Amino acid sequence: MQKKVLVIKLGTAVITDKDGKIDHAVIKKIAAETAALNETYHVVLVSSGAVGSGKSFFKNYKGSITERKAAAAVGNPMLIQLYHKFFSKYNITVAQALCERHHFSNRKQFLQLKETFQEFWQNNILPVVNENDLVSNIELKFSDNDELATLIAIGFDADTLIICTSAGGLLNNNRQVIPYIDKIDATILGFVNNEKSSGGLGGMLSKLTSTKLAASLGIKVIICGLKGNTPLHSALEGESGSTFAPKTSNLKARQKWLASGSITIGGIAVDKGASKALYNRKSLLTVGISKVKGNFVAGEVVQLHDESGTIIGVAKARLSSVDINQQIAHKNIIAAHADDIVIF
Repeated sequence: MQKKVLVIKLGTAVITDKDGKIDHAVIKKIAAETAALNETYHVVLVSSGAVGSGKSFFKNYKGSITERKAAAAVGNPMLIQLYHKFFSKYNITVAQALCERHHFSNRKQFLQLKETFQEFWQNNILPVVNENDLVSNIELKFSDNDELATLIAIGFDADTLIICTSAGGLLNNNRQVIPYIDKIDATILGFVNNEKSSGGLGGMLSKLTSTKLAASLGIKVIICGLKGNTPLHSALEGESGSTFAPKTSNLKARQKWLASGSITIGGIAVDKGASKALYNRKSLLTVGISKVKGNFVAGEVVQLHDESGTIIGVAKARLSSVDINQQIAHKNIIAAHADDIVIF
């Protein structure tokens, strides 16, 4: 039986000490647990901590974008060397995979990335992933490593995504971890504290946004901490952290890629009738469009909004924004074909 894919995302706060330096004891524990999980899963490790590892080498570090890029370039090789040190004890080789947004937005490049990871797994090599901060365009960066881990989980059809955080899970108003969440609704979002950790980019809202997307596409998501001797195993057994139930998803691989990995550079607002048609898996006609947002050309991916402004899906546009605006009142003109539309 083919192994299932497990994506583990390690936040900066859970792998660094109070001085912002990588905690070797934590990496040692992660290596021991991940080595055991490697027997039954194809594992991807998405690790933050590169900026934290490298920033001490810069004078008067203030955390600007340029400084973060430079610090990441220094910190990434240091971080990968540390992983190599501890994983080699279990005869596991690690590979550094620095990704950029276009590796996911371009279908051909994404498939090449996927083939490379499969080559890693066939040779008992563990990919350790981070964003290629040095060259990533500001506008096309991942919002944080929660998003990167989610795109990998969805694109590689992962069974489970584990997001490790200093909070230990989603906390209720009494600061207690909520063990199981069936649906991310207004009540669940009401528990969110928008504070970010001192070293990371994302907060709990970011994690829930990523979790909602992953769970809607059939992936079990666990938000947990790294306390205890075997925190990853405990989380997988439901003994710690917050487990988010996956929905049943019948989307094909290409549709999942479309829903997760495509860069959306514009938007289309649809009326109530068009919204209903889209939920019934119909094509989007120009007559059902109430507003076009941004400038895009035919073939680019755009977000779909209902009348309230809520994002209901994405679509690969058959027409440019200019053409849609010119033909918005015409009937029977397809703006996006049903095969190129994914509704969340």
